[in-house]
Amino acid sequence: MPMKNVRIVLVETSHGGNIGAVARAMKNMCLEDLALVNPRQFMTEECVARASGADDILHEARVYKSLDEALADCTLVVGASARLRTVAWPQLDPRQCAELVAERAAQGQQAALVFGRERTGLTNAELERCQYLVHIPANPDYSSLNLAMAVQVLGYELMMQQPPMASPQPRELATAADMQGLFSHLEQALEDIGFLDPRKSDKLMRRLKRLFHRAEPDQDEIRILRGILSAAQGRKSARRE
Repeated sequence: MPMKNVRIVLVETSHGGNIGAVARAMKNMCLEDLALVNPRQFMTEECVARASGADDILHEARVYKSLDEALADCTLVVGASARLRTVAWPQLDPRQCAELVAERAAQGQQAALVFGRERTGLTNAELERCQYLVHIPANPDYSSLNLAMAVQVLGYELMMQQPPMASPQPRELATAADMQGLFSHLEQALEDIGFLDPRKSDKLMRRLKRLFHRAEPDQDEIRILRGILSAAQGRKSARRE
């Protein structure tokens, strides 16, 4: 389900291909509101190619002449920065950022994540329009993330804040009686096919029991296993005849 009320804002992006890559990352993470502030290139051939099927994000993107226009209806604005700054803005890590954005968006407020230029990021004047600053921790010796990677990281954290999709039907796990039935059948089958050494049977069966207990088979799996054992026993009996 698309995450409503969360806007990705790109400021003065230099390369159209980066916008396409961001659109792809957004669609991966169920984000669909893209705002572009004075992009130098947009809807180039590379842009569409790197969107890799996320063309709807590109076609629905809105282009603004100023950051103020792109943020006019937003009540929460978080600016992304590649480096920690000695400024008074509250700083968040990606998980804290996602928790805050998801909470506000769920309340019906419009939230924006603002990303700056590829080379220089956001200016101090642009950061002044943000209530918070988010920084993605990375290798201090090589901390450069490209634009799409940064969007993907924050988008992933936002995805993790969403309620899980419909969970699969719960498995009908085997009961203690089912397990004991399997173990008795297994021991008998191993004897029938000549695998079980009477001198080591107790130790082997203990290990096999631990193995099946760890696996936590469901009732269908128990039936399959017992069917296999029965088939093995039947084949052994047929050979004897």
